[in-house]
Amino acid sequence: MPQLNKLRTALPGGPGGNTAPPSSTRLRTALTVFFALDGFLFAGWVVRIPAIKQQTGASASTLGLALLGVSAGAVITMMLTGRLCRRFGSHPVAVVCGVLLPLSIALPARTHSALSLGLVLLVFGAAYGGMNVAMNSAAVDLVAALRRPVMPSFHAAFSLGGMIGAGLGGLVAGGLSPSAHLLGLTGIGLLVTAFTGPVLLRYPSLKPAPATADGAEAAHRPSGRAGRVVLLFGVIALCTAYGEGALADWGALHLEQDLHARPGVAAAGYSLFALAMTAGRLTGTALLERLGQTRTLVAGGGTAAAGMLLGSLAPTTWLALLGFAVTGLGLANIFPVAVGRAGELAGPGGVAAASTLGYGGMLLGPPAIGFLADWFSLPVALTTVALLALAAAALGYGARHAASHE
Repeated sequence: MPQLNKLRTALPGGPGGNTAPPSSTRLRTALTVFFALDGFLFAGWVVRIPAIKQQTGASASTLGLALLGVSAGAVITMMLTGRLCRRFGSHPVAVVCGVLLPLSIALPARTHSALSLGLVLLVFGAAYGGMNVAMNSAAVDLVAALRRPVMPSFHAAFSLGGMIGAGLGGLVAGGLSPSAHLLGLTGIGLLVTAFTGPVLLRYPSLKPAPATADGAEAAHRPSGRAGRVVLLFGVIALCTAYGEGALADWGALHLEQDLHARPGVAAAGYSLFALAMTAGRLTGTALLERLGQTRTLVAGGGTAAAGMLLGSLAPTTWLALLGFAVTGLGLANIFPVAVGRAGELAGPGGVAAASTLGYGGMLLGPPAIGFLADWFSLPVALTTVALLALAAAALGYGARHAASHE
């Protein structure tokens, strides 16, 4: 294998200071671990949603409103995190969020009402949103330094972490209380951050070279056309995040409630979805190099739509699981492409804007699916994921000229 390029950004310092470029391999590994930790913790939470629903006595619609707290907290903090990344660098911000996220994941199991659950999920969502913007901002800079479309590999780590977290959750769901399980995840998360965080702190965040105040502001403010392209890719991310959030929040409940799957099998549904996303993202770099952004987006959206129609309407558990897997393959590379392109255009601000719109999909998803489930049924509500996947494919095709590098 050829040796990875070294980062071209020098370490900060005055004249005569240390300007040796850090190893891209160590930095890429540390970022990959943080993406995996993010997915691991998030999946550990979502597979316990059925148990916490029972613990709080929430209906489908009130649970949907409570789950809104995760996305609301994330959206509220994402734009702020973009500014913090510009000021302090994405690496320190990622490490701080790597401490806050494990601490906050233990809170939902301490609640006994939908209201209190929604309030603590605001805290969890704020840490989760900050972590995502900081990690993706750092990854966009590293991708630019490597000059290869390796963004999907970081998101593959997120999916792999989600698969492991969901698989572990499925194993312990029958014998370990949500409180003990989530508290254990807190300890694991803090240990991983303690070992990996110093690597990110040792290497400087890749920030633009200092310039005049006017020049610095101009660097952070995209042009009118670039701003519209960031908005377009943000909407594509929204359509995709809606689907990811729907399967995370409602997939296990659909399998357990509608198809009468055992708790362990229901938890494995999200694990299978995450495994398929991992496989899709591991091949994402080669796919992008071969097909380009537009065909990757269109094919992914179409595949996800077909998979989700099967996953939501299948009469048996195993067909639904197959549908979840196909959906994961389809959605795999849409979000990384959208966020990566926004970051190329506008730096951390672009990542924050696209991520905020993306998680707006999660903001709309939980209550929308909850209310639709009460009015019609959960399977019918989940078909909206297929509709938005088709919308992402159409927008991806519409962005075929904007997607080309300027």
